[in-house]
Amino acid sequence: MTYRVIQWATGGVGKAAIEGVQSHPELQLVGCWVHSPEKVGKDAGVIAGIGKIGITTTNSIDDIVALDADCVIYTPLLPNEDELVRLLESGKNVVTTCGYIYPFKSGNVDRLQEACSKGKSVLHGTGIHPGGLTELFPLQLSALSRAITHVRSEEFSDIRTYNAPDVVRDIMLFGKKPEEALASWMVGFLSNGFGQSIYMIADELGFNLDDKISTINEVAVATSPIDTPIGIIEPGLVAAQRFTFQGCVNGKPVIEAIVNWFMGDGPFDKPWGFGTEGVRFEIEVKGDPPLKAVYHGFHPATVESGLLRNEGIVTPAMHSVNSVPYICEAQPGIRTYLDLPMICGRAASD
Repeated sequence: MTYRVIQWATGGVGKAAIEGVQSHPELQLVGCWVHSPEKVGKDAGVIAGIGKIGITTTNSIDDIVALDADCVIYTPLLPNEDELVRLLESGKNVVTTCGYIYPFKSGNVDRLQEACSKGKSVLHGTGIHPGGLTELFPLQLSALSRAITHVRSEEFSDIRTYNAPDVVRDIMLFGKKPEEALASWMVGFLSNGFGQSIYMIADELGFNLDDKISTINEVAVATSPIDTPIGIIEPGLVAAQRFTFQGCVNGKPVIEAIVNWFMGDGPFDKPWGFGTEGVRFEIEVKGDPPLKAVYHGFHPATVESGLLRNEGIVTPAMHSVNSVPYICEAQPGIRTYLDLPMICGRAASD
């Protein structure tokens, strides 16, 4: 069976998703929405860097809703609930990297469930961290242990490889004063996403969490000039950040999701760095037996290669693309990893 797919937004993840759809044996790209006016009317394949594929872009949601399609891969920088509701009510399934991994404690869940019911459609949130390594992989690892007391997922990434200078500078706030980064709205946004992952793990493993997810935001500043793709980060300005999100029981952390974003190995005013294992993801389940898994391959080998094609961008795109056949066959509603069969990739065609 061939599933007809629309790509919504063509940033780094969206471009990789277009390439992924084109190589997936069960998917066919039939439409593409773009945000920038200068991209309107262009070929989606050209925007994605894979050559012409015969799909002309639009920035009209009316055009997208009118298309005959099974699924929308929704990957803007930030979600718009009105857009999601419109797509779901039109009968199109939606897989997104913008959260909705386990949104059942969010205030907007009823509206989204109603949209799914009206359109007989599915909403599925995916990604990497959160959206895979934060909750799906730890839950899979937990199947090999008993009497679990603590779960940790942790990212160590070199932000020099992220080829989105405006995002790195103006949203992630690297190169800014520490007080600016510590007061950023992004902390709350990240807390919502990672909080959903923590709640999924807690509900499935049986932890009775305290009422509030704990958030710790730390920054380190450069102690001497650091040359980066966004320019020189001068001493005293933000060059590394660490976010820790904790689900606690009686004040004691039992589930932790941690993000380490560094401009290389410094120099920083805190003893932070990648260590001998380098850039990576770690998952740890403390139980009987205690288990730890370290994942490589999600990060570019060099800064230069990452600026051309960053595996950390490709992986959430492919997690979305590979989800499409499974969510198209699921029952309507908000469907999480706990509701779906194992999601798999597909073999190379040549």
